[in-house]
Amino acid sequence: MADTFNLVILGSGPGGYVAAIRAAQLGLKTAIIERERLGGICLNWGCIPTKALLRTSEIYHYMQHAADYGLSADNVGFDLTKVVERSRKVAGQLNMGVKGLMKKNKVTVFEGTGTITAAGKVTVTQGDKTSDLEAKHIIIATGARARDLPFAKADGARILTYRHAMVPTEMPTKLLVIGSGAIGVEFASFYNDMGADVTIVEMLPRILPVEDEEVSAFMDKALTKQGITLRTATGLEALDATAKGVTAKIKGKDGKVTSEEFSHVIVAIGIVPNTENIGLEALGIETERGHIKVDGYARTNVGGIYAIGDVTGAPWLAHKASHEGVVCVEAIAGLNPHPFEKWNIPGCTYSRPQVASVGMTEAKAKEAGHELKVGKFPFIGNGKAIALGEAEGFVKTVFDAKTGELLGAHMVGAEVTELIQGYVIARQLETTEAELMETIFAHPTLSEMMHESVLGAYGRAIHI
Repeated sequence: MADTFNLVILGSGPGGYVAAIRAAQLGLKTAIIERERLGGICLNWGCIPTKALLRTSEIYHYMQHAADYGLSADNVGFDLTKVVERSRKVAGQLNMGVKGLMKKNKVTVFEGTGTITAAGKVTVTQGDKTSDLEAKHIIIATGARARDLPFAKADGARILTYRHAMVPTEMPTKLLVIGSGAIGVEFASFYNDMGADVTIVEMLPRILPVEDEEVSAFMDKALTKQGITLRTATGLEALDATAKGVTAKIKGKDGKVTSEEFSHVIVAIGIVPNTENIGLEALGIETERGHIKVDGYARTNVGGIYAIGDVTGAPWLAHKASHEGVVCVEAIAGLNPHPFEKWNIPGCTYSRPQVASVGMTEAKAKEAGHELKVGKFPFIGNGKAIALGEAEGFVKTVFDAKTGELLGAHMVGAEVTELIQGYVIARQLETTEAELMETIFAHPTLSEMMHESVLGAYGRAIHI
């Protein structure tokens, strides 16, 4: 006899497990299915363990530059095995945390692979064991996986995905990173700071192509100064991996193809949604380029079946998945939440320096027909940044000149991934330049640059 629930969720990433908790809070009898580890890719193989690695490389960088702070640190080195162990321990701690949250909220956890066999019915398979579940509502939160190159699949030894790159068994000596989005730039930053000779290849004309052009240009100079080789408008023709390294055929801006040697390659060219073999085709659930089509409440075209997170398309971000999950569950429970919208989702890149943004770039705002007021304030004008020894970077704000609406904010520099939330809240509250100008910012803080950038858009900046 099938176990009966109000809600069954396929996948326990930041979309699935958050949706499960919110559902339990609202009194829904909830089950969640996970084929690997609770917390999904983000917690176990993405957001969290990569930040642990990047924290290690950041500290290692500071140790190498201890003299800049009047300190001495001789014979600085690292143990790669212990670096990886720390990252895995952080992921393990949070995995246990999610287990605790499931127990606390009385969410039933099924280990195995879930398949939707009919509307309201799910089968969970683990080895030879199967379990049949029934639920009026089913949420698909199965996430995504790294996209392989069609001509050179990752082997985990020389050609790596993000998952392999998080648990290296040896330190790359000469590393090629294919793709300059957030994942590619973060791994390039980590391995460069740990001593590898890093090259990034990007097909588009600039790195971090979704960011504001001024941010991309700044990052190009900053990463080049750090010793990373950047090759934009450049394609990859072939990869040939051997036991000793990888030969890459690279097509440059001039159209010439060169053959170059690397010890390792990281492929960071995007993701593929995990939508295979979960029952979509039999039920007639609509997809677009592999991603499940949903409305603002995560509803698919089939009644009682919903989808959230990476399976529904860009942006492929944990916080987007979590928010989708909450909106979806609250709608199921009849709370009438605001439908999910993508207009105010922040993006963060945890490289050195960091990058963060929300809303429209200056170029996109112009394309949309806005008359603009743009403010920009440099880190060198901020006392806290200078005291930290982090005086490189800037904060940029984009306003509608007629209404004062904050259209977008773009930052590059130390700790901007923390600062960006101020602008996200401002946009959510539909704050204009007037309220931001009149807000008091604590001194000395990096956040003062946010204020100065707003003032600068209207010719009122104080410290520049």
